[in-house]
Amino acid sequence: MNLVDSSAWIEYFFGGPNASFFAAPIEAGDDLVVPVICLYEVFRKVNAVGSEAQALQAVAQMKQGRVIDLTEDVALGAALLSLKHKLPMADSLIYATARARGAVLWTQDDHLKGLPNVRYRGARTGKNGRRGRRAGDS
Repeated sequence: MNLVDSSAWIEYFFGGPNASFFAAPIEAGDDLVVPVICLYEVFRKVNAVGSEAQALQAVAQMKQGRVIDLTEDVALGAALLSLKHKLPMADSLIYATARARGAVLWTQDDHLKGLPNVRYRGARTGKNGRRGRRAGDS
């Protein structure tokens, strides 16, 4: 089972330098869990730099995986993980969801680097100093 965090989805959708690293878990929809917080973060980002139509297309692709609602157990577990590892709220919720589902977490978020069952690839910039291209660009 895989869980791709928001930073990795955005990298993939924007065609960033690490997009190919995240392609396999994203494209294996049967083995993919998607926390609702990732839907929120990706929809917001793609809508901000692209359009609502592009954001809805991104969410439609994300929903090819199994969307996971936030539960009380995950929320409380996330709070403990946040305290233990000094994680921001969204990162702790995503990590707690991965742990609850026995999923490998794919990310380029530095906060999650080195944690158990995390596949991390550091964010890189493209040749022009920007991280990839905008979603929907050709």
